[in-house]
Amino acid sequence: MTGILLVDKPSGWTSFDVVNYVRKIVANEEGKKPKNIKVGHCGTLDPFATGLLILLIGKEYTSQAQNYTKLDKTYEITMHFGAKSSTGDPEGEITQLPGPKITEPQLNSALDIFTGVILQKPPIFSAIKVNGQRAYKLARAGQQVDLEPREITINDINLKNLEYPIARIVASVSSGTYIRSLVEDIAHSLKTSAYTEVLRRTVVGDFSVDNAIQIDGLTAAKINKNLIEK
Repeated sequence: MTGILLVDKPSGWTSFDVVNYVRKIVANEEGKKPKNIKVGHCGTLDPFATGLLILLIGKEYTSQAQNYTKLDKTYEITMHFGAKSSTGDPEGEITQLPGPKITEPQLNSALDIFTGVILQKPPIFSAIKVNGQRAYKLARAGQQVDLEPREITINDINLKNLEYPIARIVASVSSGTYIRSLVEDIAHSLKTSAYTEVLRRTVVGDFSVDNAIQIDGLTAAKINKNLIEK
């Protein structure tokens, strides 16, 4: 059982949870120990986020992971204005910080500024390694984390709906873009605060979440039926 599997990750699951779950199903089907089954994912999704997660099953495919990790991605994002999260998402400590009521013209102007090639400082609660350790582990331990800004590309970003303090936008971005940081930076440009309340990845390269399978009720037969071979 080898190939590419598109999964619609549910909220509350880590990307590794999905990998581990699928690995166990494949191992059971093939009569092997899970440790002997190669399964990997291409592009981590935060636990609170949902949407498209590309899994690679089998050594032939996991060895090609670099072909998929650098693909552009599209996200549906819900921004919550007037509040800040310690982690940039709903899992952190939320602090209410009332600010100016943002209008559609103001937000659209801000989105225009963030379109194209920009520098972005990753969030400290990220998986980036600092001196051999994950930044989020250092941050949770109370250690100071200083990450250098990185060049990213926002291909397209559009406002879909604004009912203050909630704004829903869709963004197509390059690999390596941190949506939590993007949301905070957009809010900062508007002299207010915001955090990413809801995040859903819908597209990775040419792959769409519309073609992804659900974790609920997943079986070896469903995996085998939905494997993509390239």
